[in-house]
Amino acid sequence: MLGDELREERLRAKLTQETLAARAGVSRNYVSLLELNQKSPTVHMLFKLCKVLKVRPSVIIARVEGEGHR
Repeated sequence: MLGDELREERLRAKLTQETLAARAGVSRNYVSLLELNQKSPTVHMLFKLCKVLKVRPSVIIARVEGEGHR
């Protein structure tokens, strides 16, 4: 799921939820809800998060799409 992929990228970037949130201009709670798959980001927010994480949104989306084919 999308939140799982965002969490994986955050950990790979060695960022805390607090740091990711601050750099993306959102609350730590929002990042937590995304990672728990309780919220879905807008396309704009996904791009902001991916910019901070230094990963292309298409990479994240491709991984999520791939989960449906398992």
